Amino acid sequence: MSAEPDPPPALLEDFDISTHAFVEETAAARIWRVTLGDGRSAALKVYVSGDKGNESKAADFLRAADGGAAAHVYGEAPAALLTEWLPGPPLGYLSRGGRDADAAHELVAVANRLHGSLQCETSGWPTLDSWFAPLFGIEFATDCDGQARKHIARCQALTQRLLTSQRDPKPLHGDLHHDNVRYSPRGYCAFDAKGVVGARAYELANAFRHPKGAPDTVRDPARLRYLQQLWSDAFAVEARELMGWAVAKVALSIAWRSGGVLTCDPELDLLDMMVGVLDES
Repeated sequence: MSAEPDPPPALLEDFDISTHAFVEETAAARIWRVTLGDGRSAALKVYVSGDKGNESKAADFLRAADGGAAAHVYGEAPAALLTEWLPGPPLGYLSRGGRDADAAHELVAVANRLHGSLQCETSGWPTLDSWFAPLFGIEFATDCDGQARKHIARCQALTQRLLTSQRDPKPLHGDLHHDNVRYSPRGYCAFDAKGVVGARAYELANAFRHPKGAPDTVRDPARLRYLQQLWSDAFAVEARELMGWAVAKVALSIAWRSGGVLTCDPELDLLDMMVGVLDES
């Protein structure tokens, strides 16, 4: 077994970190739970690519939320982010534990708290238009299923309509879902933001395909209809627009994973089901 990695020594000094314990490694970053010199617990996220990539505005978004429903930012570097450690379990645990409806109510409450306190300048932030570019550039392998081609083409047209009809774009967390929200002494709070500007209805789009590790829950059409109604009412967005963005986000995730050429994907069945629910709206 290989030894667990240590944070870069320069960050230990710059952020006044006294102890550290490795938590996990994702495709984009390594994460440690650390103790600062003043005794506070924090999460240290170090990006393996050498920059923050599509999380370049994460700290700006979290700061704009002012700690009301988001982790506090303690510091940042070109390839690192130091935030408050949120000690409780994520909402994904609630959902995977059989309390999916409770998790859905908590998630939209966090979204409302986030959007109710945001105050920030967004010039220079990425936009949904730039984020969705890979969806419009996707190509199909010769053995790609015809139904998949049909759905992607439809999602391209749907996404174009959604992008061109955005009104009063807002600063968004950009990746708000069950496992990016954890319990804290002041209630559930979001972390791992992206920071993007776009339609308010996009904020909950990614949550329809979460939590991970609960495929039967996520692929239940009745659950999709329930979330569409609950979140459109509670978040004050139009139900069909909300589901449209949810469908578009699944298609975008498929495009990202394809590397530009689609053969097959584990979420094509989810996309098919979500398109069906959208057609009912």
